Amino acid sequence: MSDDDYSATELGSHWFEGPGPEPDRREGEVLRFGPGVTAAAARRAGNTPTAVEIWHGTPPGTPPSRPPRPRRPRRHALAALVLVAVLAFLAWREYGPRVAVRDVAVTVPGALGCDGTADVVGVVRTDGRPGTLTYHWERSDGTRSAPLRETLARGQEEARLHLLWTFHGPGVHRAVARLVITSPAARTAEGTFTYRCG
Repeated sequence: MSDDDYSATELGSHWFEGPGPEPDRREGEVLRFGPGVTAAAARRAGNTPTAVEIWHGTPPGTPPSRPPRPRRPRRHALAALVLVAVLAFLAWREYGPRVAVRDVAVTVPGALGCDGTADVVGVVRTDGRPGTLTYHWERSDGTRSAPLRETLARGQEEARLHLLWTFHGPGVHRAVARLVITSPAARTAEGTFTYRCG
């Protein structure tokens, strides 16, 4: 057998002894299984193509084909875009710009009589965004309240913060109540009234 007639898929019948698979065709002393790479195909192709190219019937010099691009699911793109927009809006609403204080004022009674209680009101005007005010009251008698919080809803542009200050006994006292906003920004306002008894 010459080198030109040799092929890895061409086997002489003397290689097969005993029971085994039946070949798909017989050609004298040569048995062939599947398409194989015949010596004639190898001579036609020369030495350049690979066995895979010959097996798949790719002619020599044919550029390799690119694998198909995977299909991108477009039918859910709109739903995903809407979901992202909703999540972004909720995040902006929750963690976005907070309430801003525009003005702070304190209103007090004109005068207070014996054993009376003054209702001092701090009026805080905002930009209407939601958020929380942190504040405390300071009184001219040296007392100070604990830190207090007021939660504002969206669209609420005013908060009214009350301080009840009770007086007893005779005398005259000039009282000063100071409202101190500590967040979202430091702001202060105060009001003065007089307690008279006797």
